[in-house]
Amino acid sequence: MRATTIHGPFDIRVTDVPDAALHGPTDAVVRVTHACVCGSDLWAYRGVAARQEGQRIGHEFVGVVDAVGADVVTVRPGDTVIAPFVWSDGVCEFCRAGLHTSCPHGGFWGTPGSDGGQGEAVRVPFADGTLVKVPAGTDPALTPALLSLSDVMSTGHHAVVSALAGPGPGPHGWVAVVGDGAVGLCAVLAARRLGARNIIALGRHVERTLIASKFGATHIVPERGEDAVAAVRELTGGLGAHHVIEAVGTEESMRTAIAATRDGGTVGYVGVPHGGSAGVTISDMFNRNVALRGGVAPARAYIGELLTDVLAGTLDPSAVFDLTVPLSGTPDGYAAMHSRRALKVLIEM
Repeated sequence: MRATTIHGPFDIRVTDVPDAALHGPTDAVVRVTHACVCGSDLWAYRGVAARQEGQRIGHEFVGVVDAVGADVVTVRPGDTVIAPFVWSDGVCEFCRAGLHTSCPHGGFWGTPGSDGGQGEAVRVPFADGTLVKVPAGTDPALTPALLSLSDVMSTGHHAVVSALAGPGPGPHGWVAVVGDGAVGLCAVLAARRLGARNIIALGRHVERTLIASKFGATHIVPERGEDAVAAVRELTGGLGAHHVIEAVGTEESMRTAIAATRDGGTVGYVGVPHGGSAGVTISDMFNRNVALRGGVAPARAYIGELLTDVLAGTLDPSAVFDLTVPLSGTPDGYAAMHSRRALKVLIEM
């Protein structure tokens, strides 16, 4: 079969790899119909995150079940399924608590020895604990929205849930989102879904801030760094936002998020840390009672409720996909995202 592999910085290829196959009774093989490129994939592409030469890559996909092991009971061949970006057994203490990303038997697609999501098929360990079945007869036009649930929409949702850390923002609370990538935009959408009425999107790229406004942002702040913090504070009566989302992962973005948070507020962070320290000043947070919550999103815990809204027509994150390529065009998709010619690339098999 064909799959995307990485061979060094800026060297993405679509190559022949061994066919995905069942290895055990709890496995399934999913024929991928749609996948996508994640912003976190770009750190490997740019050489910031190390990868083995020839390693699989990609962790967001939807597809159709081709085969199942003898012990699989929740999905059958022919079912359309969403795969969260981490597989998990579904029965351990962490999974039962909704923290599937800490499952001791879990793992990330594309790690050595596993299939990557940007390929023709994927072996799914622990299919019952991992895959989410899509109801038969679902409109194919919803596929991009369904695909977003595998990571980017679930991650944006996790950021907002982490930042709220209790009751929702209410009609008078302020939510600010640092980062205008796909995760940040989905965080805007998630904040609106969870009741926020005052949402500040920090971003300077017009095509992205237009999506932010469509998703529910009420204010746009194009400044960066200290100027961005000043702008947020001006909008919020000099106090800062009650809830701030950090969706980038750089030191600068984390410093901006913490500084833009009002005393007693919370930062929800989901940006994959890279390129230096986290930018966290504990003494500043201590003095101002600012809380920091978040991390890698347990997408499997959220897909069910988000799927319900997608099927009902009340949630549509599909606007984050602005370029579609075939599997053979995946290297071009990476280049487009790297150069900001694309926000998020959809791969059709």
